Amino acid sequence: MHFSQLVASCLLGLATSSLAEIIPADHYLWGPGGAVNNAKLEKRATTTTSSASTTSRVADSACTNGALTRSCWSSGYSVATDFDSKWPTTGQTRSYTLTATNTTCNPDGNGDRICLLYNNQYPGPTIWGNWGDTISVTVKNEMQDNGTSIHWHGIRQLNSNTQDGVNGITECPLAPGDSKTYTFKATQFGTSWYHSHFSAQYGDGLVGPIVIYGPSSSNYDVDLGPFTVSDWYYKTAFQMEAISNVLLQQASPPPPADNILVNGTGKNTAGAGSYTKYTMTKNKKYLLRLINTSVDNNIRVSLDGHNLTVIAGDFVPVKPITKQWVLLGIGQRYEVIITANQAVGNYWFRAEVAADCASANNNFGRAIFSYTGAASGDPTTTAYDTPTTGCVDESPLVPWVTNTVPSTNFISQAKELDVNINVEQITTNNQSIVVWGINMTAIDIDWEKPTLEYIKTQNTSYPSAYNLVEIPNGQTWTYWIIQETGGANTPIPIPHPIHLHGHDFYILGSGSGVFDPSSQASSLAFNNPYRRDVTFLPGGGWVVIAFPTDNPGAWLMHCHIAWHVSQGLGVQFLESKASINLPDSTWEKTCTNWATYWDKGTAYPKSDSGL
Repeated sequence: MHFSQLVASCLLGLATSSLAEIIPADHYLWGPGGAVNNAKLEKRATTTTSSASTTSRVADSACTNGALTRSCWSSGYSVATDFDSKWPTTGQTRSYTLTATNTTCNPDGNGDRICLLYNNQYPGPTIWGNWGDTISVTVKNEMQDNGTSIHWHGIRQLNSNTQDGVNGITECPLAPGDSKTYTFKATQFGTSWYHSHFSAQYGDGLVGPIVIYGPSSSNYDVDLGPFTVSDWYYKTAFQMEAISNVLLQQASPPPPADNILVNGTGKNTAGAGSYTKYTMTKNKKYLLRLINTSVDNNIRVSLDGHNLTVIAGDFVPVKPITKQWVLLGIGQRYEVIITANQAVGNYWFRAEVAADCASANNNFGRAIFSYTGAASGDPTTTAYDTPTTGCVDESPLVPWVTNTVPSTNFISQAKELDVNINVEQITTNNQSIVVWGINMTAIDIDWEKPTLEYIKTQNTSYPSAYNLVEIPNGQTWTYWIIQETGGANTPIPIPHPIHLHGHDFYILGSGSGVFDPSSQASSLAFNNPYRRDVTFLPGGGWVVIAFPTDNPGAWLMHCHIAWHVSQGLGVQFLESKASINLPDSTWEKTCTNWATYWDKGTAYPKSDSGL
């Protein structure tokens, strides 16, 4: 291990039985499918509305997803389907190839810098499929000096733990010159992203959107597709990680980003570069799929003069709520609808670092939304007042599908995970350094011996640095109190966007100070709590989560601030290990190829947690 630093911003399923696909009358508009973008026809259900669907509230096999019937999908599936327990099987496989290369890029006109890109573009190409499709992605590593892996963020990977893409846990890294194919079922629908999980590598450009087309909880006319917001640095991610580590030793925050990009582009402080631009038609409704792909910054977005109607958070459809600003933690996604109901003109879309999330930045991301017929030129519109709600998830988010978490055993079964700053000794040089950790352990994996290798060989001597927690075998609930307290163990308490692999967790509550189960359990929300795969742990506070143990695997939970997980802020849940689908010979070949590359001694040394 060879850590260096840190400081400033980081670290379902069993519910009720599947609903009878009942759609509330005020959100389900029966009738013609309405206009559908011809370019997207393949990505939509293609049946027509039957006569039964005009008189019934039940989505039938002939109900069409269209501009006036977005709640519907096809074959009896709808937004009211509990996708944790039921999903379509289309028989369709969507195949892609992603080639990772060393190159240069210049997204904001500041000049070329070293970048690592998929298919020579930033962000990478959109991986899309329909709900129930199988997704197959062949990844080729043509980078000269980097291993890599790809994590399919938020994808449940039900019974496919080996496809989760976390080197050191579910696989060995892909060596330069090697390739592999990831295959998984799209049991959920909505918006997400993919990214490298090899140290802080994704900060150099190895990211891209995922769209799984399915029903929605509100109607819209046009799907504008994925809309990424991201911080950007003129130094490489590995340089920034090293600087961040040094500053952590001094109890100082990481440097601010050099820019904020919208859909991979923007203008720099000198005015070079370009803005992403969209054209809207008066009175149309537009779906925007927002994704925060940053490494260190939580970002608020808004469109001047227009409300954002939130219809999904991460992969979970919600009852629509209206906002002027939406806060996206790193890794979070929101699907929002914009109604083009203002005067013809040009309007600023704003993507701004959330100062109340312990981030600082003088640069702001911008895009331009113009109405058809508007004069050319930059907007002159005025921003809404910045919210003062703090660094917390958007609320109230009420899941469309109602699920309940059992509460009877919460007090007796809940366990605590403490987020803290540790002092660790590096055995190679007897140097003590400051790192982030959970329960006083900074996670530090071995690329050559992933957790699944231990499972395959039935070796239970897991290294303590793997920070592995075994949880109950299948079909029970597990409860976790994630706590960050001030004082000696965490002298600089800050918010952390916490991400869980393999599950959506149910968020039972969050708050400031120290959570006391004996006196505060009654304040938690067990009846239809919000569920998602990234949530904020308040700075100096707590968040309580629960999830059903219905997906065997080794699942990482970590802060999605890249500097923090690289500095050790993560834990592994080992779930139902006897039921994990074990690695095959192809998986083993990837490890053999990695060992051959690594043992040559020509690779850069591992200088962080490896995640």
